[in-house]
Amino acid sequence: MFRTLRTLLAAALIALGGLTAVSANAQTAPARKTVVLVHGAWADGTSWSRVIPYLLAAGLNVVAVQNPLASLEGDVANTTRVINDQAGDVILVGHSYGGVVITEAGNNPKVKALVYVAAFAPKPGQSVNSILSAFPLPAWFASLHADAGGYVTWPISTWKTEFATGLPEGEQEMLHATQHPTFHGVNDETVGATAAWSTRPVFSVVSQQDHIIPAPLQMLFAQQMHSTVVPVEAGHLAMLIAPEETAKAIIAAANSY
Repeated sequence: MFRTLRTLLAAALIALGGLTAVSANAQTAPARKTVVLVHGAWADGTSWSRVIPYLLAAGLNVVAVQNPLASLEGDVANTTRVINDQAGDVILVGHSYGGVVITEAGNNPKVKALVYVAAFAPKPGQSVNSILSAFPLPAWFASLHADAGGYVTWPISTWKTEFATGLPEGEQEMLHATQHPTFHGVNDETVGATAAWSTRPVFSVVSQQDHIIPAPLQMLFAQQMHSTVVPVEAGHLAMLIAPEETAKAIIAAANSY
């Protein structure tokens, strides 16, 4: 009986040792890379819904931030909180105004690569408005509505013809109904002394039919950042119109270091 008990105890200790080794290996395994997706103005994290499945299939972790769009400082702080919460390296992606956010938040040491999707890419000390001041105001600008608190929304007419071009009418109307009002002052706030794109690999998804940030302006941004350019046949909402091509650019960024 005692011999049997000793045999069982020895077997249990061997098994426990194996489990301990497995646990130790699990603890030392590197964390997977995480893609942090930053939406633009008048949008939220669901704007990435068609891109996310491709990223998950590629074995990447994915987190879409939900920014308040009340100030650039607040959006950068919120995005930074999400970046800091990730266990491993981060590939930071921004659409439209989200490009301004990632130009600042991307200075976080966890961020290893950047992707600009039909996005603004300011230089140090620039804001969206300082960039746009070099060009005539677009015709659609006068259609925007600011409420008493200074939050701006689009009317359905120019939303369809300018902002959400290339999508079915029903989807345009759904996105219009759920648009995130954006405080007008975010476009006056500037990024700091160091643009994150100056120190990291950068990929630029350039929308060829964009009415909000025209393709030539997106290309100017890409040239100043020395980006790898990925052109897509899409309007401003490239991640909804060309999700597979957008995802491929993000996956390439994740494999670039």
